[in-house]
Amino acid sequence: MRVTLALPRELGQTEVSRWRALQESDPAFDNPFLSPEFTITVGELRDAVQVAILYDGPEIVGFFPFERHPLGIGKPVATGLTDAQGLIHAKDIEIDARRLIKECGLAVYEFDHLVSGQPLLGRRHERHPSPIIDLRDGYEQYTAALKEHSGKTYKTTLAKSRKLQRDAGTLRHDFAITDLEPLRTLLGWKTDQYRRTGRTDRFAHRWIVELVERLLATQSESFAGVLDMVYVDDLPVAGHFGVRTRTTLAGWFPAYDTSFAKYSPGLIHHLAMAEQAAAAGIEVIDMGRGQKEYKDKLKNGELEVAEGRVATASAAAGVHWMMRVPARKTRATVMANPLLLKTADKALKTYGRFRTVIQR
Repeated sequence: MRVTLALPRELGQTEVSRWRALQESDPAFDNPFLSPEFTITVGELRDAVQVAILYDGPEIVGFFPFERHPLGIGKPVATGLTDAQGLIHAKDIEIDARRLIKECGLAVYEFDHLVSGQPLLGRRHERHPSPIIDLRDGYEQYTAALKEHSGKTYKTTLAKSRKLQRDAGTLRHDFAITDLEPLRTLLGWKTDQYRRTGRTDRFAHRWIVELVERLLATQSESFAGVLDMVYVDDLPVAGHFGVRTRTTLAGWFPAYDTSFAKYSPGLIHHLAMAEQAAAAGIEVIDMGRGQKEYKDKLKNGELEVAEGRVATASAAAGVHWMMRVPARKTRATVMANPLLLKTADKALKTYGRFRTVIQR
């Protein structure tokens, strides 16, 4: 097998078409974060992004998008933002993971949302559930399952939707819109949420804002940015921005106006989004790895992603292990223990409230 490296902008139509064909040939790759359009768009904003192209003779049999960081550390494209990572490849090919990253000039490749069935995946890597809304049998079947498994949540959400309309006005849901104004409203809510909960504000980085704007402007059958908003009498209440393939919508940035919090606008919005997505041909909404109450309430299935690293025998790999692996294992311990997770979340929210007061 031969490996060549390219910048995303250097990929021609032949390479992009082959990438898309490989992606669509295996359901495990049906996630927009694994689409060529996503890597190309990030590559326009991030010099660190590269693509390894794998050949078997003259035939392209795989694409491995990654970011190159100092000391030969490789990370997924748009690391820290994406919920699906990995190598897009032809079925039944044999790939030596360590040889691949060595040919990419990397000492280590670390990941936290590696999709299932990857040749990069080892037995020691940690597996995590990634909740989904499965719409393959249609929205009515999904709500029927929701009534059975989360009946109280479903009924309460419908009741709060009716109350919201009685109190504030007619409910409207705009799906797959491309206007920048509602996007900026959504990102403002998300920034407030990050600060309120003690998390890092991703949109303090201009390149991430520009990435989202460029993805919103990308509209094709195989890949698109998807913005939707719920309004009450033309007042925005809740919304979401994500990206899609033909059949999978990746849940990415949901948020709502906290002045409507008592009505559970996030749940109202997610039900509306699921209905419109199903009507538009979406079969799966991937809500991404992570323990969130709304995900537990809305999910009717799960995928699996993995966290870990592939490393060569090198000094840089040893340094990376000392810096990253113990901290990652500690984090995994906290995430797996409900009491520790609740305590950590409470501490972050307390910090967020304190930070908000200081910044006023």
